[in-house]
Amino acid sequence: MTGAILLWSVAAAQAMLVAAMGCCTYRLIFGPRAQDRVLGLDAMYVSAMLLVLTIGIRTGSTVYFEGALIIAVLGFVSTIALAKFLMRGEVIE
Repeated sequence: MTGAILLWSVAAAQAMLVAAMGCCTYRLIFGPRAQDRVLGLDAMYVSAMLLVLTIGIRTGSTVYFEGALIIAVLGFVSTIALAKFLMRGEVIE
């Protein structure tokens, strides 16, 4: 019984994460300002990372957890670079 509950809850979480990524895509495409687009991209990489983690939970493979870690690090660095670009107009000083 516990395995079935885990399987259904992971499937529900994946469906909600895909819906969240759809909302982020909408904000990324139709955002009125550049700040809205950066926020949509930031939320999208977090949703993608969590989706990869739920796939890793479902399959039991450690490769997905390492992929999620890479997504988290690259997403954080890209968010910092985009925020710096929006504030100053340049990334590298």
